[in-house]
Amino acid sequence: MVDQVSSTTSSSQVSSSNSTLEKDDFLKLMIAQLKNQDPLNPLDGTDYASQLAEFSSLEQLTNLNSYMQQSIDTNYLLTQSINNTLMANLIGKEVKIDGESLSVVGQDNIDIGYNLPTQAKSVNIKIIDSNGTVVKTIEGSVEAGNNKVSWDLYDNNGTKVNNGDYTIEVEAYNMSGEEMTISSYKIGIIGGIRYTDEGTMLVIDGAEYSISDIIEVLNSSNNGGN
Repeated sequence: MVDQVSSTTSSSQVSSSNSTLEKDDFLKLMIAQLKNQDPLNPLDGTDYASQLAEFSSLEQLTNLNSYMQQSIDTNYLLTQSINNTLMANLIGKEVKIDGESLSVVGQDNIDIGYNLPTQAKSVNIKIIDSNGTVVKTIEGSVEAGNNKVSWDLYDNNGTKVNNGDYTIEVEAYNMSGEEMTISSYKIGIIGGIRYTDEGTMLVIDGAEYSISDIIEVLNSSNNGGN
């Protein structure tokens, strides 16, 4: 059998960098075994036939694995192509973007949305820079439901903020004066599609977002607050 070949012979035939036997390695071991067999006790024909059958099975499994990988790669490319085509149809659509972070990249304004489960006593939207400083506080609507405010990218001193990353924090209190837990989102229009090594990105108000960041696609006539 193959395991009868000395370790010295097998190590000289099989690459040490490969931790598994490929079909070529298996064939080399068989040839090495034939070359080094005891002439007084040659390899039994049944054993040799068994090894040939093992080699044939290994070759078939290797080819099958190759075909399956090709099929997977083809399906991935086809799926990616379909997704890219579908996402191109989103250009011009207004969308809600999940998350409390936002990017200022030279746009004129950013629309921010939030949802109130009940009417509130007061609502303030705070814009916080990367240093943790509140640069802008905007008074928001206290009506229950989806609401929207627009930030003109100026701070509380009337100075336009620098490009960079910021965080949204919605501070709301109910009619009893208790603080409410409110989630926020951005609202923007998809201006383009960008294909990157990380995947297909949606360009919204100059910033890039993945499709997983989109929580809702709105009608073009929707004001984003409904």
